[in-house]
Amino acid sequence: MKSDIEIAHNTKLKNINEVAKKLNIKEDDLELYGKYKAKINPKFKNKKAKLILVTSINPTPFGEGKTTMSIGINDALCSLGYKSIVTLREPSLGPVFGIKGGAAGGGYAQVVPMEDINLHFTGDIHAITACNNLLSAAIDNHLFQGNKLNINKDRISFKRCMDINDRALREVIVGKDKTQRKDGFNISVASEIMAILCLCTDLMDLKKRLGNILIAYTKDDKPIFARDLKIEGALTLLLKDAIKPNLVQTLENNPAIIHGGPFANIAHGCNSIIATKTSLSLADYVITEAGFGSDLGAEKFLDIKCRIGNLKPNCIVINATIRSLKYNGGCTKENLQEENLDYLKKGICNLEAHIENMKKYSSNIIICLNNFISDTKEEIEYVKDYVENLNCEFAISKAHTLGGKGSIDLAKKIIDICNKKSDFKLLYDLDLPITEKIKIISKEIYHAKDVIYKDNVLEQIKKLEDLGYRNLPVCIAKTQYSISDDPNKLGFPKNHNVTVKEVRLCSGAGFIVVLMGDIMTMPGLSKHPSYMNMNIDKDGIITGLF
Repeated sequence: MKSDIEIAHNTKLKNINEVAKKLNIKEDDLELYGKYKAKINPKFKNKKAKLILVTSINPTPFGEGKTTMSIGINDALCSLGYKSIVTLREPSLGPVFGIKGGAAGGGYAQVVPMEDINLHFTGDIHAITACNNLLSAAIDNHLFQGNKLNINKDRISFKRCMDINDRALREVIVGKDKTQRKDGFNISVASEIMAILCLCTDLMDLKKRLGNILIAYTKDDKPIFARDLKIEGALTLLLKDAIKPNLVQTLENNPAIIHGGPFANIAHGCNSIIATKTSLSLADYVITEAGFGSDLGAEKFLDIKCRIGNLKPNCIVINATIRSLKYNGGCTKENLQEENLDYLKKGICNLEAHIENMKKYSSNIIICLNNFISDTKEEIEYVKDYVENLNCEFAISKAHTLGGKGSIDLAKKIIDICNKKSDFKLLYDLDLPITEKIKIISKEIYHAKDVIYKDNVLEQIKKLEDLGYRNLPVCIAKTQYSISDDPNKLGFPKNHNVTVKEVRLCSGAGFIVVLMGDIMTMPGLSKHPSYMNMNIDKDGIITGLF
């Protein structure tokens, strides 16, 4: 089969103005970035479009194709005559050049121009990097210029960032003499500023949230915010274009909006509220996705993004793959392509866990098997029977090999479910104590017996509540490979304990990060990173970017 980039190169793209016409977007509302990309001025009125969330079971280290499935659904709905938009996150350069590669879909279900989307795109992430590092520079300049705010340089919580995997920058020394201190870098998508961009509702809300970023504490233990440096106006200037959603197209020339991409562990892992609401104002159906499995991505999409943005999904699609189910049954990565019903039967309980999770939010659920060439008839039938015995809708997506045609059955089932009344509800109330919110997520979504708090974490939580931050949602950072906080506990672990090691306040984004396990916010490169396969020839033809 042709590679993703060969398929993309052999596709005739339409001028982005033609794509915009499908959504009745006027040229005056577009800011063109060449022929095939544009920013949209987000000033559209809301209307009652249907919102479809695509989530997943726990993945293998290779990813399970949520983006490919989302694009396939969009193309299928468009082919059925509906006005539909797929609304996705922007890829980070870290994973693109690291182990995972690009994030523009795959096969015959891609968003294009995939080279631009996977590389610098419209510069949104670079703008966030500049914004983040201006704030870091201002903090150190304040120390140098006399430190009138009495900043404790050993309690500065805001780090620098860059959009490349670079483990050497995890811990650095900045400054000299009296201003010298330990610092470190996050990858740009782990910056709180990325989370802020994706949760703000307009430019003024963006400025307010930027000013609310907790950057440090004084020497007498009082919080200091970005607004204390009188910098929120300048920070907002750097993001005045980045706040606008980006319009591109699928391989089948259907509309796609791509905007924002917060880290799915340390933040909420969804595209921006502005992008989603813009899409809802333009289409009949909007397909979006959340990072990792339902225990991480969907829970945060529903309890954080939907809460802040007043969004209600009409349908939740749980993406499953046979290889991931076998992986959850103990199959090694090297043997995932081989038929093995024993591993499948051991690991399919992971799917049950995610079905149980999503039913706590809504009964409008579809389980879709993302079809791979290595899947056998016996394996597919086993999954189908298992799902139907749980009284759930089942479909198969062949979007990777057939594009929209491979998702027609799934699209029709989505339409039927979206016509049902939505019974969507949130998992917890904001006015509960922080520990109670952690307990509810841990028991209901991670299926834990109890929550253990390390060291002085309960004191940290009490301090946050005393400062007035009790009513924020919690954003739990843990492994994506298990519904528990232990990546080795595959399948459907129950009655285990989860351990909270630290809590962090993201006062600008408006949530409290609860760390369960060691979460890396500056990834490193592998022994054989993806960049080793990439090249460009004298004619500008790119290879190896996928």
